[in-house]
Amino acid sequence: MASHGYDLSNCDREPIHKLGSIQGFGALIALNADWIVAHRSANLAAVLRRPTAPAIGGRLGEYFAAPAMQFLRTAAGQLDEDTGVAGDGKDDATDLVSRLFGVDLLGDGVLFDLAVHRSGSLLIVELEPGEGAGELHHSGGLRSLMQRLSRHSDVADLCAEAARQMKVLLGFDRVMVYRFHADGSGEVIAEAREQHLEAFLNLRYPHTDIPAQARALYLRNLLRIIADVDAAPVPIEPEHALGGEAVDLSLSTLRAVSPIHIEYLKNMGVSASLSISIVVKGKLWGLFACHHYAPRTLPYSLRTTAELFAQLFALQLEVAIASSGSRMAERGRQLHDRLMTRLVGSSALVENLSTLDSVIGQVIPHDGASAFVDGAYNARGAAPTEAEFLALVPALNAAASSRIVHSDALATMLPAASAFADRACGALVIPVSRRPRDYVVFWRRELPQVVTWAGRPEKAMEHGPHGPRLSPRKSFEAWRQMVEGHSTPWTTEELAVAEHVRVTLLEVILRMSDEQMQERARAAEQQELLIAELNHRVRNILTLIRGLVSQSRTEGTSIEQFADLIGGRIRALALAHDNITREHWSPASLHELIETEAEAYLGGKTDRVSVTGPDVLVAPEAYTVLALVLHEMMTNSAKYGSLCDSSGRLTIDTRLGELGDLQIGWRESGGPPVRPPQRRGFGSTIIERSIPYELRGTARLSHKLTGVEADFTIPGRFVQAAPGRPDTPHTPRPAVAERKGGDGPGLVRHVLVVEDSMIIAMDAEEALLGLGVPRVSVVSSVAGAQGVLDSDMPDMALLDFNLGAESSEPIARALDAIGVPYWFVTGYGDAIAQLGETAARGILQKPYSATDLAGILKQMRGG
Repeated sequence: MASHGYDLSNCDREPIHKLGSIQGFGALIALNADWIVAHRSANLAAVLRRPTAPAIGGRLGEYFAAPAMQFLRTAAGQLDEDTGVAGDGKDDATDLVSRLFGVDLLGDGVLFDLAVHRSGSLLIVELEPGEGAGELHHSGGLRSLMQRLSRHSDVADLCAEAARQMKVLLGFDRVMVYRFHADGSGEVIAEAREQHLEAFLNLRYPHTDIPAQARALYLRNLLRIIADVDAAPVPIEPEHALGGEAVDLSLSTLRAVSPIHIEYLKNMGVSASLSISIVVKGKLWGLFACHHYAPRTLPYSLRTTAELFAQLFALQLEVAIASSGSRMAERGRQLHDRLMTRLVGSSALVENLSTLDSVIGQVIPHDGASAFVDGAYNARGAAPTEAEFLALVPALNAAASSRIVHSDALATMLPAASAFADRACGALVIPVSRRPRDYVVFWRRELPQVVTWAGRPEKAMEHGPHGPRLSPRKSFEAWRQMVEGHSTPWTTEELAVAEHVRVTLLEVILRMSDEQMQERARAAEQQELLIAELNHRVRNILTLIRGLVSQSRTEGTSIEQFADLIGGRIRALALAHDNITREHWSPASLHELIETEAEAYLGGKTDRVSVTGPDVLVAPEAYTVLALVLHEMMTNSAKYGSLCDSSGRLTIDTRLGELGDLQIGWRESGGPPVRPPQRRGFGSTIIERSIPYELRGTARLSHKLTGVEADFTIPGRFVQAAPGRPDTPHTPRPAVAERKGGDGPGLVRHVLVVEDSMIIAMDAEEALLGLGVPRVSVVSSVAGAQGVLDSDMPDMALLDFNLGAESSEPIARALDAIGVPYWFVTGYGDAIAQLGETAARGILQKPYSATDLAGILKQMRGG
């Protein structure tokens, strides 16, 4: 008998989105671009309650009532508008479904609920009997459901509550929260069920139960309903188009069910099911899996409400996951402090392995530890001998220098580890230097795992009347599978703590090194520390920016206002960062910060701002805090206070107290009468709480009728006296630094943007188009830029100097040769001025704004 090629991957290849049939609780019509019926379900007439249905090849408008056709055309137009197409169906990359409730299709008063989406060149219309005007919306109870969820911050508690509330909402016999693991298998982590049903909680299901293509569909189509496993599927007529393709039902609500999955549900005794995707950060985190033991068809509006509930739950789940990570990060910081206290100043790290072992063991459980530093080896507990460990070193050295290596079965990754698998089979390998490569390793003994599967995880091949096929598992009793050769896995939280340990031990090793070792390894160790410090600071600033975005979300009343609000705050951080990095991350001038912020925000009004008192230098950790506070104060003054009209003034007085504390007095006068704010926004929180919370200083804000007054105190440990400054006012550096004169005015119709960051490039493109430039060409490489120059000459260009593996110097030389003006764009400050002789008009420093680009265009136009 010839082989048919069936194997355990058949489920992944089954065309579950092109089965050629639908479920019978609704009907389907597929229309071409001319609104002619290309396909229909065989039950269309029955669902419409008419003796005949719209004919294949006939115009839908000749059958449906005119108002109903107008509803459908509007829905189709919205799909085309949102996906950026013109109704030709050639772009269905954005999976959108338009839902219409209570539509009178035939003009006879009978209502239907509709779902409209595009599938390739077809417009798919799915229709179900409507609920009636009084039952169209089930979202009224969502608020109370979400309030119950908001009481929980722990992930496990949140999922358990979500399962209970989903059961209340839908009335299914069983509702489970099913979480996917990294290997594609899944686990029931929360469950709400009728009391007479057996529990599925904590059962594991192999990845073959939900194959890869099904998981991909769950990302595109968030809700999947199976109303009756015993109902016969309804064929689509004709099944195939003239080209031989079946209708793609990936986004269909009514899509029929794979026979294998139907048998799977019957084996479990399930008559109806509903699955709703839980998507976190764009990835399929899990599902709400709902089972009912009798046929059950949910109204379309109730299904829509359940889908909305799942999306809101996913947002709250993301917050809970992030909060859990923050708590673990705090434990990592505490671990850093304990290690620094106990290790620094003592003997070599190898000789202090017992101290390291005991401290880290409180956070990361392990059975043994090893240290291999500068050629010396020491081990404690369940660990390999020196010879056994040295056999691993060549392979470990081949890994990335700053990457932690972890495994719960090291021998499968490094065969040499099988020599000591009886003592340790799990390893957490932390590199603590660059050259020579040194390591601290924590080991775990073999711990035979007990995995509770919902039936055997394998599926069996069967020979049926139509040949071999893959059968779903027949048994769903929980059984135990022993997994040998593995230790307890290293959790995500433990790996996060290990990263803190890595950075800490880098610092410890440097402090312990003698002069000879420091001379030999200075460059490599310094680079490693710089990488770790850069990583730390980048994470901090990204976390800060994310917090600014999150906390500012309620302040903007429009997208544009929100973008301006966030852009101003991030720009204030960037200006402060520019000032302190210019001083090599040393204390920087307070007066310069005030003047820079005033110039950046107020422009020509800076003559109405006076700064009195001695200048001081503020430490970097306090500088960015002050930058945000002063930005919010200056913004409020320009919008509502003394600087919002033509007569008001602002006086800022700085002075040092007897104990060295910096005292800043803010006094506004001459402006419009002041009214206390009606609500307390995030900007007020920044002003009133940042300095007390982060610096342990004080902040007092008073909204007097004659003008806002504020007093801030910065503790002396963040402040030092500044060297004398000339009396002439400081002129902040503009974001666009001029280098060479232009050749005269000209129209700007085409701008070339060379930028390897997609988001920055898109932002620049949008800003230039908004400023009236008709065409913007965006490329990310030298070759791409040359292609633009060969085909359509730009009027000017913006060049990001560093393009990853290459630089934009060749583009600059080409532009020099043909006389096209250009600006360098960089985050490296003035350093780009040292990049050789070019004809660049100037330097645009990141982050830049639409205002900066407007200034460049004004120069080009001779303004």
